[in-house]
Amino acid sequence: MRNNQWLNQKLEFIWKNFFSDIKKVNPVEISFGRNSKRRFGSIKLNRKLTFLNKKVTPKDKSIITINGYFKSYKIPEFILDLTIAHELAHYAHGFNSAHARNLRYPHQGGVVDKELLDRGLKNMLKLHKQWVKENWQNFLNEEESNGR
Repeated sequence: MRNNQWLNQKLEFIWKNFFSDIKKVNPVEISFGRNSKRRFGSIKLNRKLTFLNKKVTPKDKSIITINGYFKSYKIPEFILDLTIAHELAHYAHGFNSAHARNLRYPHQGGVVDKELLDRGLKNMLKLHKQWVKENWQNFLNEEESNGR
């Protein structure tokens, strides 16, 4: 069953197999969020500090949220895997994590796709883009016609 526990196992697997060189410098949590037509995942920071302090510390928790539609078995697992890897790339680049930020913008110069390619996810990235192009809108239409 696709639930938050299953999602945590996916996160650990992807981290171990593709991001093992990236140290977990602050707690990372993952869960399913609301259904979204456009956003597959996101990463944000739950600060343990006052709003005045902008410095990220190891006490701050990074929270990865995955599209609620992805609970459906109609969504291939590689879509979830690549979405998680995408968010881990942001984490590694210091966006919403305690890692040093090495860029001004999270997608600057196609850095996320380059990161995924460098980590051996070329085939999964290709499958992901193809599936989204060919199937995502049909999935959404079906969900909408079923009243979800």
